[in-house]
Amino acid sequence: MTLSMLGHRDDVGLKDGLLLIGGQWRASSDGATWTHKHPATHEEIGSFPIATAEDVDAAVKAARQAFDEGPWPRATVSERVRVLHKFSALLREHNDDLLSRLALDNGVPKTFGNIYAASVGVAADVFDHHAGWIDKAGGETFPGYQGGDKLAVTFREPIGVVAAILPWNAPFLLFAQKLGPALAAGCTVVLKPSEYASFSVLRLVELLEEAGLPDGVVNVVTGPGDPTGEALITHPLVDKISFTGSRGVGKRIVEASAGTLKRVSMELGGKSPAIVFPEAEVALAAATAMGMVTMGLSGQACIAQSRALVHRDVYDEFLTVAQGVAGYMSYGDPFEPSVLASPLINERQLDRVLGYIHKGQEEGARLVQGGNRLDGDYSNGNFVAPALFADVDNKMTIAQEEIFGPVLAVVPFSDEDEAIRLANDTEYGLGAGVYTKDVRQAFRVSKRLRAGSIGINGFQVEPHLPFGGYRQSGIGREGGRSAYEAYTELKSVMMPLTEAMM
Repeated sequence: MTLSMLGHRDDVGLKDGLLLIGGQWRASSDGATWTHKHPATHEEIGSFPIATAEDVDAAVKAARQAFDEGPWPRATVSERVRVLHKFSALLREHNDDLLSRLALDNGVPKTFGNIYAASVGVAADVFDHHAGWIDKAGGETFPGYQGGDKLAVTFREPIGVVAAILPWNAPFLLFAQKLGPALAAGCTVVLKPSEYASFSVLRLVELLEEAGLPDGVVNVVTGPGDPTGEALITHPLVDKISFTGSRGVGKRIVEASAGTLKRVSMELGGKSPAIVFPEAEVALAAATAMGMVTMGLSGQACIAQSRALVHRDVYDEFLTVAQGVAGYMSYGDPFEPSVLASPLINERQLDRVLGYIHKGQEEGARLVQGGNRLDGDYSNGNFVAPALFADVDNKMTIAQEEIFGPVLAVVPFSDEDEAIRLANDTEYGLGAGVYTKDVRQAFRVSKRLRAGSIGINGFQVEPHLPFGGYRQSGIGREGGRSAYEAYTELKSVMMPLTEAMM
């Protein structure tokens, strides 16, 4: 069997991408392009412009003009609601086409399209959710603090021009979590998709245009971090940066934003623990934790529970089930229904993951299964057999650093206090899982964990709940009212209630 994506590209009708600036689709100013190679085959799938600093400047100025002079920030509630609901309907209508483009972008199997991170339907739900906040997230009214006939009110106004920078692994969800609240609040946007997942995002923007979004409200600049991303995060006319990606890039964004005191919200990854108590459904816990680092994205997800903390009484049972799940994975053509897992996104990530697996063995962890690059029919792709490590010390590299690949490190513990100490012994704090049949224990442990989201006997990010991390997992939250408010400024207005004012 020889894998090939070229036929699928033709079936989807994939065309080379363009920049969108002020309502006009165009090439980059210097003609430079990025050629995207599919991670399963290394075939050239298509190309798109590398936006120069000049292109980014034009895009930001178009967004600035649309914010300062255009109709969107001044649109009525019903006008904004109509566009966002129309867009969510178009997402659902074009579900299959969008999933096909995602499979060509990052190799995620189309069967994974019903799962949260790759779901078009969930992205549509996010837009519908934020459309509902447009007429509800108002201000407050206060009496005069010092008495008398005085009144004070607060207003929420759109923050301005937003730079939205997306990762490659979950572009539908992150597009929705950033643009949903930004557009609902009345902001304008300059969007930079990952160079490893641009074609699906470009199609999303086409659908936004079809939904009736005015020119200049959303602009798209494609290309890598240098030069495109750097030009965007340092532009003085950008008011807010919303970023999802690596911790290293996040730190650079904080530095770049300091000069103009830009508002920043970031989700920077995690080393999420799954805590499995002896009272748990151990098979469920093992299947969920191992599934999160194998199925679909092959562990290339910030919220993957890549560190399993398992009570010694059920440790062997957990390993047995996890090993079976790892052995069940299937690879190949992401358009085939039988394929369950994706390749790693590029050769750099492939080498990085293999390096972590080697490091785990060097430091004394026991490799139970996998950890090798797949050969034979898969040798042209970035495929790695899921690695299951046992007898892991929580101080080992594979237990502390985000690997972003199909690697599960299983750490034993003896009691609840030790489990919580191990779970919190990390620089990250994005998510965690607690597996137990004891409801009191579930909530007691959840309160003590330093993480932004906790799943009990499973894990699901919900569009109406705040999502984000503690510590070096990021700044701010996406989802729910807190996300909408993050794209607004709060203004206070004070007035005397004199006869002249009545």
